[in-house]
Parts: sequence; structure tokens; C-alpha cells
Amino acid sequence: MGRAFRGGRSPTARHAGLVALAACVGIWLVSSGSREPVGPPLPSPAEALSALAPRAAGPGPAPLPGSPPTRIRIPSIRVDAPLTGLGLERDGSLQVPPPARGDLAGWYREGTTPGSAGTAVIAGHVDSATGPSVFYHLGALRRGAAIEVPRADGRTAVFTVHAVEVYDAKAFPDSRVYGPSAGAELRVITCGGGFSPRSGYKGNVVVFAHLTGTH
Repeated sequence: MGRAFRGGRSPTARHAGLVALAACVGIWLVSSGSREPVGPPLPSPAEALSALAPRAAGPGPAPLPGSPPTRIRIPSIRVDAPLTGLGLERDGSLQVPPPARGDLAGWYREGTTPGSAGTAVIAGHVDSATGPSVFYHLGALRRGAAIEVPRADGRTAVFTVHAVEVYDAKAFPDSRVYGPSAGAELRVITCGGGFSPRSGYKGNVVVFAHLTGTH
């Protein structure tokens, strides 16, 4: 993602102080010195929520009891990463995984656990000082892609992507991203939205997914 995650406040997170990801510095792209850096992929407009008819709720699997997640796997973009719990900084911004651990993602431990009823949040860096990080290719995801989240209770929550969007840092839609859900929803977030060598990434890429199975 870069060095900092900022943004608007979530109205539905268990902790009222949760702040969305937003202003991000592209550490790798900045340090590479490239005048015309090639950034991570951006989602196609065809993948946006606004391009879809409302997603049919359907019966679906029942949400799981709460249990901490241990990994995240996204086979279509070759992500297989351990997860660490993330809390909040004193200013209300979401903590980030250590920049030196580009292979590590984090989940908001004060909110919903992935697979449980509600909206769970997983975040990770897009790049670091040494190159692309765990979610560099997140913007390349397409609707229908699978996301697997193994949990401490031995179950794996399987989610299906139903939208991928990119938002400007100054207009992060809290209710759209964190809105209440009776089912089990997942949001996977990183920095994106174009890149400026002067100011870093301009916004965030957000993947919307819903629980479709367990094993």
C-alpha cells in the first residue's frame, strides 16, 4: 500500500474509530526513481458495483461462528499469505502490517472475523521499498474469483468476488464499503487509483466478496 492508510470512518465496524485506507505512498515506485512508473493494475469499470444488477442474496451458506483467520488465498492472482491482527493507531487510522513484510496481510481484529455475519476487513500493502507486495495484483481480480480464508477453528471460509472498485482518497465511500450485512461479507483493500511520484497513490482498490462455501 505504501506507508499510511487514511480515510473516512466506518459506520458499521465494531470499533467506531476504524478509518478506511486512503492516502498511500508508493515506496517501491518512489525509490525506483522511474519518471513514468508502471503501477499495479486497476480494476475495469465492468467490475464495479454500479455495473451490476443488485446481487441476489440467495440462501447461501450460513455464517460461521467467530474465529480468527490465519491466511488469505486468492488463487487467480497467486496470493497465499499469512494474516496478522490489525488494531487502530491513536489517530483512528488502521494499523498496517510491517513494511518489511511484503508477504504479510492483516485483518481488522476488532471487527467481524471472515466468514461470520457482518463485513470483515483484510488489508495489505501494494508495494514496499523492495518491490511489489502481497496485494500488488488485487486490481486485476474479476467477478467470480474465489478468495479462501483459513481460520483458527480449522474451517476455511470461501468467498466469491462480486465487485472490484477503485476510489479516490478524498471520496472514500464508507457506507458502500462497510455497510451492514446480515450475511458474511469480505472486503479486501489496498492502495491504488493511479500513482504520482510526488504524492504516491491517489486512492484505494476495494474488493467486495460474499461467503459462498466452507470446507
